Amino acid sequence: MIRFSLDKLMKARGFEQKDIVEISGINRNTIKALANNANNRIDFPTLDKLCRALGVLPGDLIEYIDEGNRAE
Repeated sequence: MIRFSLDKLMKARGFEQKDIVEISGINRNTIKALANNANNRIDFPTLDKLCRALGVLPGDLIEYIDEGNRAE
């Protein structure tokens, strides 16, 4: 499973969603959805804005969680 880890990054840096909206210029509903992993996708321009605003690389915001082999 691929997960967007904006919520972890925000907590680690002491940011709230409103702070991310302010520094990135991204719509608050988009930030809320990303922080709650309620999105199925992220646009490159949005990812770019978050990376620039937070001073991180895309890999800092995206994580892969191995759920193991579920084939039975």
